[in-house]
Amino acid sequence: MRRLDSPIVVALGGNAISPADTAGDVIPQQFRATQQTIMTLVDLIEYGGRLLVTHGNGPQVGAALRRVELTAGQVYTLPLDICGADTQGGMGYMIAQCFNNELHRRGIDLIANTIITTVEVDRNDPEFVNPTKPVGAYYSAEEAEEMRQRYGWKMVEARRNGRYRRVVPSPVPRRVIEAKLIRECVAAGDLVVAGGGGGVPVTRNEAGDYVGVEGVIDKDRTSAILAREIGAATFVFATGINKVALNFGRADQTPIDRLTVAEAKQHLADGQFPPGSMGPKIESAIDYLEAVENPDARVIICDLKRLMAAIKGRDGTWIEPD
Repeated sequence: MRRLDSPIVVALGGNAISPADTAGDVIPQQFRATQQTIMTLVDLIEYGGRLLVTHGNGPQVGAALRRVELTAGQVYTLPLDICGADTQGGMGYMIAQCFNNELHRRGIDLIANTIITTVEVDRNDPEFVNPTKPVGAYYSAEEAEEMRQRYGWKMVEARRNGRYRRVVPSPVPRRVIEAKLIRECVAAGDLVVAGGGGGVPVTRNEAGDYVGVEGVIDKDRTSAILAREIGAATFVFATGINKVALNFGRADQTPIDRLTVAEAKQHLADGQFPPGSMGPKIESAIDYLEAVENPDARVIICDLKRLMAAIKGRDGTWIEPD
């Protein structure tokens, strides 16, 4: 087996567990989708990769919030930080189980483990005053007003036939609390699943204790912090697209094979990578490459199914230091 020089962080997009063309909130379907994803990642392990895997949890948190809403008055409600922790644990269990089954089938002596991850944020982050992250179900105008009155939610009109969604804070992650533990596990050769859904946001209260806060963290930004913390030379965004493109969705769409950090910054400034799609990935890639102490570091954005070709430099988009 070839051994790569340093660990690889793979940030899984939502399609890795809840594909858009299936009813992704059905657990058996999520297991099947996860198993397909894991087969590709174990190919990378056989190639010599030491992996730290992160993942999103948007659909799962949305479903958890809907359950809370529907059962209000019958069972105790769950705040958003607990919903995030619950889905992080459940999805981590699912991913680890699929990993361990596939590793067993291939005769690889390795066990995946999940670390429930908390992330410190600034309690003065402007997102807590003006939240921007849509979560949960879509509502009519009347239903949205009821939610405002009943729960105090901030509701905004969504770009879907005039319906409304709840928005919650999405503060910038400052520090991964379990970073040392995760770093030690990866250094020991363990297969780690961490940072699920961006981690559970926490702040320090006046007494200096950690407390959970209502919000969700962008998992790409947390993944970038983890990639830096463990000294990864390769940071992969495994998504549903094969390459980053300029003028995306237009007749003159142009796929990109290679980008420098300076070029990525310029395209970002030019509006090529919108906040609701590729923007956070490009910003996270820049943050990682400017912070990591490895001149050979690179970020790869690729379709999950073409991961191995992208790792070998034959597919996807590579972003590299200037």
